[in-house]
Amino acid sequence: MRLTLDRRDGAGMAGLFLSPLLAVALTLASSIVVFWLLGQDPWRALNVYFLMPVSDFWGVQEVAVKATPLVLIAVGLALCFRSNNWNIGAEGQFLIGAICGGGIAVWTQGWGGPWVLPLMLVAGMAGGALYALIPAVLKTRLRVNEILVSLMLVYVAELLLDWLVRGPWRDPFGFNMPQTITFAPEATLPLLFDGGRMNLGTVITLVVVVVATVVMARTLKGFEIKLVGEAPRAARFAGFDDKKLTLTVFAVSGALAGLAGVMEAAGTVRQLLPGFSPGYGFTAIIVAFLGRLNPVGCLIAGVFIAITFIGGENAQIILRLPRDMTLVFQGMLLFYILACDTLILYRPRLVPRRAPA
Repeated sequence: MRLTLDRRDGAGMAGLFLSPLLAVALTLASSIVVFWLLGQDPWRALNVYFLMPVSDFWGVQEVAVKATPLVLIAVGLALCFRSNNWNIGAEGQFLIGAICGGGIAVWTQGWGGPWVLPLMLVAGMAGGALYALIPAVLKTRLRVNEILVSLMLVYVAELLLDWLVRGPWRDPFGFNMPQTITFAPEATLPLLFDGGRMNLGTVITLVVVVVATVVMARTLKGFEIKLVGEAPRAARFAGFDDKKLTLTVFAVSGALAGLAGVMEAAGTVRQLLPGFSPGYGFTAIIVAFLGRLNPVGCLIAGVFIAITFIGGENAQIILRLPRDMTLVFQGMLLFYILACDTLILYRPRLVPRRAPA
């Protein structure tokens, strides 16, 4: 016997919207069991994880800070995934964007002006786009698997950042710590409110979400992305160039990841140091799928995942739970999304194996 999947009749838009809601509900139910096994009061733990982060204005600002890079990267990944291109290396593009933009902040320290920050943002986007084009070019020219190439390039970016902050860019007055100098005021994103860390990057992200929504819903390019992803043969008959589109979506995805990286460096951390990303590029994959590969959906999903990040930090302090509990929740969420998508849209069926001739 072998297991096959047959698409269910009538499992259309309703199923697509029901799937993430069911996945979230199952994740919360599983979290209750996990908390109980750890000897915690499940309802108190859920309050710490999911309600406390948004119980005051400071917490809301912190959620926005965490959601900003997640949403920005997820929107770019959604464009890739919708066109049937699998960019798994957004974490590397995020780091390269931070390196390119942060390098300008380091080089212009002490003599820069108002032009430094715009140049940093442009450099971050350019660096992320060029880094993302490496797997795209290899796929279109040599038919190399873009999943493996984009994923392996993450480690290259991590090692490059580590070498820079321990070597040529190390702060000479930083007590030998692996970090750059703190960026000058003209190289940092302005804060939106006093008493918090929410900065202009959040506004930029909301603008990107609006633009991406219009592009996907109202433009020929958005139609091309959806058609190439859902019916590549029909797209070729319509005259669309799938190779050119692959280069385009990878470049846009990398540019948004690079922009997220430089905004994280210039707006939140305000310097470069190893490990300054808690895995935003990988977590954004969950955000993209939870948001149904839709920009507005990515915004909602990004806020939800950001709440788990802040809730995990609260749980470390209040409940003495390990930080890895947040990764457990995110892993369960991804598992349930994939499972719900499969079981809602497809019907499992056992088919007898054919006897060898």
